[in-house]
Amino acid sequence: MKDFKIWKCIIKDPTRITTTVTGQVVDKKIENYIDEDFESVEEKVKALAILTMALSPDTAQGFREYTSAKALWEALIKVYEGNEDMRESRQHMMCQQFNMFNYVPGETLEAQLQRFTSLNTEMNVVGIFYTKFII
Repeated sequence: MKDFKIWKCIIKDPTRITTTVTGQVVDKKIENYIDEDFESVEEKVKALAILTMALSPDTAQGFREYTSAKALWEALIKVYEGNEDMRESRQHMMCQQFNMFNYVPGETLEAQLQRFTSLNTEMNVVGIFYTKFII
């Protein structure tokens, strides 16, 4: 992602657009917004839209309740990365799959290489990096 303002909206809490009235901080009325306020709102909307559009329709259905990019991002991390036990379990499963990787009768070399590449990619995603492969 090249737009760091959008990424900042995803990883930071959404900011409120406020003003000070008689010494109290209150939400600014939309008719009093200046260009920078509108740009800030646009970035927040864009960030949420980018995350939402990246999800399949079935997946997005389960996350419709989130109205800020940060809340959606945190919910996605919680659901798909899980807690430490789940991550360790996933790593263990990937190691087992790697150790059991073998030729499947009737499989072409191209299909086997593609399967191996996919397994290697999945292992990298869960934090397992092998620098030397002995075949």
